[in-house]
Amino acid sequence: MRIFVTGASGFIGSALTAELIAAGYQVLALARSDSSAEGLAALGAEVHRGSVDDPSTLRSGVAKADGVIHLAFNHDFSKFQENCEADRRAIETMGSKLAGSDRPLLVTSGTGTAATELDAQAPSSQFPRGVSEEAADSVAARGVRVSIVRLPQVHNPLKQGLISYLIALAREKGFSAYVSDGTNRWPAVHVLNAANLYHLALEKNAEPGTRYHAVGEEGVELREIAQAIGRRIDVPVKAIAPEEAAEHFGWLARFVAADLPASSALTQKQLGWNPVGPGLISDIDAVRDVAGIARERAE
Repeated sequence: MRIFVTGASGFIGSALTAELIAAGYQVLALARSDSSAEGLAALGAEVHRGSVDDPSTLRSGVAKADGVIHLAFNHDFSKFQENCEADRRAIETMGSKLAGSDRPLLVTSGTGTAATELDAQAPSSQFPRGVSEEAADSVAARGVRVSIVRLPQVHNPLKQGLISYLIALAREKGFSAYVSDGTNRWPAVHVLNAANLYHLALEKNAEPGTRYHAVGEEGVELREIAQAIGRRIDVPVKAIAPEEAAEHFGWLARFVAADLPASSALTQKQLGWNPVGPGLISDIDAVRDVAGIARERAE
């Protein structure tokens, strides 16, 4: 079975590509650059050159595949709304080639405001990444067997989703911050567990519209995250008032004070998924940024 994977060279995509190939799948991997193509070929994938922003690239990739996993997304948060709309176009393009074929399409979204798999996501006017789910619902209505994987903060010792931006900000500001008492929570999952969920969801042949939560930890307090960042780069940890959040965190402010716990109980039951990887705090603590600590002390 040949699976077309967008974002195959990315953080989750490279782990998923390796897992699918090990399980006997053929992976047709979208690659925009020479370096991505070389890395994917080394994993054993068949490289499909092109870009997620090129409709012809997507259509030709879908045409060669028995199923599609869509992971590609532009994480430049300075143009988040624009990137979400680009994702809508990509999903609709691929859906147009899958309609009526019974070939599966797995689409990626975020847990956002949805506490469980049965909860509707906030409209895209409130949660921009909800555009991906709106597009998935649109192609499902046209006969595409589409299901959705909602991601929380995905991590390993080197990357931790939005927390990677918080680490950079703490280094810039000279301290690690949280808002108010910091008891608001973010869900999280280790990258290998996330990749495994996509694999299991592909094999499940879910009914159109099924939502899965790739959540290993339902909610890690932001105060605990800030403390782990402080340990990692050896800076003080401080609480800041809500009215100071926008100035301190910039575009991150809308997320940092949000309480967004999410459950994966239904996903685990449906798929037999068992997220056992290291926890978020463990992965933040796993790498002490020696160069960053030295730079801070020199200044």
